[in-house]
Amino acid sequence: MSEIPDGTTQVTGGVDGLWAVIPAGGAGTRLWPFSRSSSPKFLHDMTGAGSSLLQSTWHRLEPLCGDHILVVTGVLHEAAVRVQLPGLAPANLLAEPSPRGSMAAIGLAAAILERRDPDAIIGSFAADHVIGEPEVFVDRVREAVAVAREGYVVTIGIEPTYPATGFGYIRVGDPLSIAGAPHGRQVRTFVEKPDEATARGFLETGEYHWNAGMFVMGATVLLDLLASFHPELAAGLRSIAAEPARLAELWPGLKVIAIDHAVAEPAAAAGRVAVVPGRFTWDDVGDFASLGSLLPDVAAAPGLKILGEADLVLAKDATGVVVPGSGRTVAVLGLEDIVVVDTPDAVLVTTRAHAQDVKALVDLLKATGRAGLT
Repeated sequence: MSEIPDGTTQVTGGVDGLWAVIPAGGAGTRLWPFSRSSSPKFLHDMTGAGSSLLQSTWHRLEPLCGDHILVVTGVLHEAAVRVQLPGLAPANLLAEPSPRGSMAAIGLAAAILERRDPDAIIGSFAADHVIGEPEVFVDRVREAVAVAREGYVVTIGIEPTYPATGFGYIRVGDPLSIAGAPHGRQVRTFVEKPDEATARGFLETGEYHWNAGMFVMGATVLLDLLASFHPELAAGLRSIAAEPARLAELWPGLKVIAIDHAVAEPAAAAGRVAVVPGRFTWDDVGDFASLGSLLPDVAAAPGLKILGEADLVLAKDATGVVVPGSGRTVAVLGLEDIVVVDTPDAVLVTTRAHAQDVKALVDLLKATGRAGLT
């Protein structure tokens, strides 16, 4: 796709003026070989719910935005996204020519929506997260919109349940007195992924939330802040929105940077970022250990989780996660916390303790000339 469409759709329900932006990118390398660059995790049913993570995200946002939902994905996944989301208007699917980081993806959506509606509020929600208690999620997004209308960049922070070292953290500050947002707080600072001892200290203070990468803000507010921190990037995004035919020309020159580093962190230092605590269950399905926590036990084999056809798994005295994906039988015997992923062209055998290290195998495949398997 060489041009960005400029059509619009009509709101059919939800919060007036709110547009949801779904960044649908990444390869989910820690979930290889189930998740591949050609078919990443957001296109898969990762929980046995009967819908992909992308489809679940869409259904979660519909009560808030109606059909005001815009998806940003790579050209490689454009066709699959259209098939999975038949209700997505053609003008509301943006295909990136190449990955340029979350700031470019979300910023492009903001620039296009700014031209459609200068007062638009956008909420960015990743395509590959699992969220429970949908009614609580909807309520907290409504609060975030109320805070965003006051000129803040708002993040929805997740109250931590254990000392996670794989997430960034948000340190919350004083309460905000904003109508419609009783839980809104100032953000003091964003903190990079800590070690376990530091994470335990964070939990003890009660002042920290996980950074789930959910942001709500005015489209113009976001772009104006970006213009103050990274003026060339903001100008490039607004130029593409003004002249869609220049997408292929301008996109490769955009700075590769995450929205957290580009806007959220420096804006927090300037007092422009707020947080609404998200008191709902959340998981980014980052690896097979995480996946295992989302799946139910097999009735005949307590401690064993299966994603796929359970009849293909033969297990005795085994616990862990098994993903049968080749059509053949997978047998596991006398193993604890095992991870077995069987696909037609690759088999992964590891343990849940090493789930975070699977990405290293993907890097090794690329380094040894087998990138086609990734």
